[in-house]
Amino acid sequence: MDIRKRLEEREGLFLSPYAQKSRDTRGRAVPEPPCDIRPAFQHDRDRIVHSKSFRRLKHKTQVFLFPADDHYRTRLTHTIEVSQIARTIAKALFLNEDLVEAIALGHDLGHTPFGHSGEEILNRVHEGGFRHNEQSLRVVDILERNGAGLNLTMEVRDGILHHSKGKGSLMAKEPQDKSLTREAEVVRIADTIAYINHDIDDAIRGNVILPADLPQGCNEVLGDTHSKRIDCMVRSVISETQKSADLTLAIGEEIEYYMVQLRAFLYERVYESSTVHNDFEKCGRIVADLYNFFVTNPGEFLQETGRSDFYDQPSVCVCDHIAGMTDRYAFNLFERMFLPMPWRMNA
Repeated sequence: MDIRKRLEEREGLFLSPYAQKSRDTRGRAVPEPPCDIRPAFQHDRDRIVHSKSFRRLKHKTQVFLFPADDHYRTRLTHTIEVSQIARTIAKALFLNEDLVEAIALGHDLGHTPFGHSGEEILNRVHEGGFRHNEQSLRVVDILERNGAGLNLTMEVRDGILHHSKGKGSLMAKEPQDKSLTREAEVVRIADTIAYINHDIDDAIRGNVILPADLPQGCNEVLGDTHSKRIDCMVRSVISETQKSADLTLAIGEEIEYYMVQLRAFLYERVYESSTVHNDFEKCGRIVADLYNFFVTNPGEFLQETGRSDFYDQPSVCVCDHIAGMTDRYAFNLFERMFLPMPWRMNA
């Protein structure tokens, strides 16, 4: 018996009846021989970790642009924190940790440079709009490996697509928001727990808010430190879900109320504050100018990307390229394309 089969047998013995078992995967778009060492979802996780789009997350903004302090979050550290929180919940509920980790590590691969500002601008200028969760799926399906994609399992792809909730309900309640697996629902709530808490932490570090500014009652109910709040939220998800006969993901009503309060507070006092938002307005213009230039000058786009032809509609290819940029690449490209360079004279 190979190692993979032994690991799959262990999943059957120890995981919840409601967990997604690796051997029961709905499969891949392109059938391929299974690895003899790794179950399917572990294999997916490894493909994501070794992808170029995953490595680029370290130079993509979470909330603060090019912070001088070393301890602000980036899109990569956000992803790692989501993965850690999701695995903690999954382990306690005897769900499939490999599946949870693969979804968590891949959920933001399609995020633009400059955080949600870049997403908003591309959604405005690109025909058909732009949503980072859909782009993350496009990255793993089409763009990685020079157009071959990562050929991930259906369960990981579904979790990546359904992780995003914006200002919507914390728990998936509408049919169109429902995922195929409980593991995907774990990542959805873990994403919210992670960004609410680390964005508060970063905003306090950046003197955008003070601890005393948090909505009344939050400290008393959730805790007055970063770690206490995370611990409270995670414990609430675990305890409320365990009460369900079929392990439906849930969170305590009071805890959810204050999480929603904190999310609204972050939008008002951090994401849309002039201290943070004004710089993102400028970054948005960088994204829009690059997009419009390349769409109207397709030859320049092919030269910049080193391509001989377009693999899709030119505007789609431009959108893919800009969404994949890191912050510094977008800055440097804008400078090279639109700003005058010092005149060089021969000696």
